Amino acid sequence: MRTMLRGALAALALLPALALGAPAASAASPSPSASASGTPAPATKAGTSFLTAVNLSPGQDAKVSVSTGDYLYWAFGASEGQTPTVDLTVNLAPAADRHGPQTWSVEVFDGLRRRQSCTAGTQNATADQSAATLALNCTLREVRTWAEPWSGDPLPGTYYVRLSVGDVPQPDLGLASSVQLHVAAKGDADNAQPEGGELKAPLVPPVGGGAGTAKAAAPVAQEEHWYTGWFSGWNSRWYWTIGGGFLAALAGVLGYNLTRHPHGHRPGRYGAVPSQGSHQSGSHAGSDRL
Repeated sequence: MRTMLRGALAALALLPALALGAPAASAASPSPSASASGTPAPATKAGTSFLTAVNLSPGQDAKVSVSTGDYLYWAFGASEGQTPTVDLTVNLAPAADRHGPQTWSVEVFDGLRRRQSCTAGTQNATADQSAATLALNCTLREVRTWAEPWSGDPLPGTYYVRLSVGDVPQPDLGLASSVQLHVAAKGDADNAQPEGGELKAPLVPPVGGGAGTAKAAAPVAQEEHWYTGWFSGWNSRWYWTIGGGFLAALAGVLGYNLTRHPHGHRPGRYGAVPSQGSHQSGSHAGSDRL
């Protein structure tokens, strides 16, 4: 009996030590979501639209198993002064299962879903039927601190990466493939040009093999004539208006005089009826004779 009590007391004494040792062991075990160096683990999913795009944290890659023909979306953030670069590697399905070449495309959109142009890289690539992998990349313009409302310049915020298949044989749709995505950015806020900053280079291109910069030519004086002043000046329109009105009135008067019949006179013609005055004078003359 005493032996059993001693064993029970020893077990109770070990319980606090076991409780303290359990958290220590769990804390020592590495987290499955991050590597030993602190880099986030690669994302294993991709969205199918802008609304379902998978957000990538800074320095995080993506390794996704996909089906050929799907639209894939990822999202990442970029700040002013940075120049983002997107690199994609597509591991195609086995060549024995494919029926022809495949064309893949990568596009980058800003937070307003405006397509951003790439300054360098291969946005569209075609892989032969025997190829095992395909590489795509896109380098954006430097993210600006401000821009005009009508321009499409890249601004700080969220950017979307869309990977799609542009041309693929119909039987190859749905084949299993995998994609590796890596987003890098060089530069920081110190590299951004502030508003009102100076130009790094003159706007006028150099001449003479780059020996100097071209200067704007002096304005050439316009050649003057005796009638030059008639067509210039703030009051020239009044002169032309008054002159035009006078000429129009004169033309109307002349036209009326040329087209109307003279009063009290008609052109003579055969069988014309004499005027009433002459008829009355003739009758009076005849009566006198009688």
